[in-house]
Amino acid sequence: MTDPSADPKQLRRTLERLAPGTALRDGLERIQRGHTGGLIVLGDTPEVIQICDGGIEFDVPFQATLLRELSKMDGAVVLSSDGSRIVRANVQLVPSPSYPTGETGTRHRAAERTALQTGVPTVSVSASMNTLTLYAHGQRHLLDEPAVLSARANQALSTVERYRARLDLAGQRLFVAEMNDYATVADVLNVLQRQIMLERAANDMDEGIVELGVDSRQLRLQLTELRGSITEDIEMLVRDYITSPTVPSDEQVADALAALGRLPDSELLNSASLARPLGLPASEENLMQDVSPRGYRALSRVPRVQKFLMDQIVSEFGSLAELLAASPERLAGAERVSPLWARHIYEGLRHLA
Repeated sequence: MTDPSADPKQLRRTLERLAPGTALRDGLERIQRGHTGGLIVLGDTPEVIQICDGGIEFDVPFQATLLRELSKMDGAVVLSSDGSRIVRANVQLVPSPSYPTGETGTRHRAAERTALQTGVPTVSVSASMNTLTLYAHGQRHLLDEPAVLSARANQALSTVERYRARLDLAGQRLFVAEMNDYATVADVLNVLQRQIMLERAANDMDEGIVELGVDSRQLRLQLTELRGSITEDIEMLVRDYITSPTVPSDEQVADALAALGRLPDSELLNSASLARPLGLPASEENLMQDVSPRGYRALSRVPRVQKFLMDQIVSEFGSLAELLAASPERLAGAERVSPLWARHIYEGLRHLA
């Protein structure tokens, strides 16, 4: 079950509520270990109450052990919307049969239709399969055990590490080529390809480890270090090389970034697909054509230089080669660049070179 309009951020928040280490996940795992099965509705909105038939109404603080005991009865357990209280138990859910479901078991069919009709996340604990299944925000999501999640996350981290190593190598080669004024279209596209691959792999892993809950802390720290400033790095590369007679506008850059973001993974290996949003030569015979950066990536490596200063300097000099040849006095001639900033930028670029 997948709804194209589903909000991934809402699903992420729900998964955080169900992550290992939370009281709710503890309760679900107790039901799972007991092999009795269960049906838990994670909210008591009017839409949920409307489809509840029979059962016991009360209002008690949530406890994992109590959730386990109440689930021994055949009916569903309804929690408050904030998850802090148990408000109903042994409830029969009667959602409309008009909502489509691909499930065959009675409990899973009721869970899926309840989530679709009410918009409230619902968890089904299978007694026979010993699995936890979340139905939420138009999606069906199997809640794996922490050991499985951890193994998958570590595998994903290894992939991100490989992408970072390849990007660092390609980026250094491009930077040397830029500093010596022999960069080519192929060099630029090679770095752009690796940047996007790293960003996507890191984003995928970020979504995946949310299910690890308290166990994800070390993985998050490693992922943050590997990701670095990849989003800003992609933007600086685009600003350096997008085809424009003057300093590219924010709208031009945003459009190019959006076009790159829409590329399917299979197109990342196609040089023409990467070149087209930047207006670079897309044919194979033009990949070795020389290109000259404007200087954004070099300026971004100088500490504390803000974007408005980069725009002024790039507008004044036009290319990295001209910028590297400029004296502090020449840099200070650019609009809004003080002598102090000019000296700082001059020294920073000399250090890079």
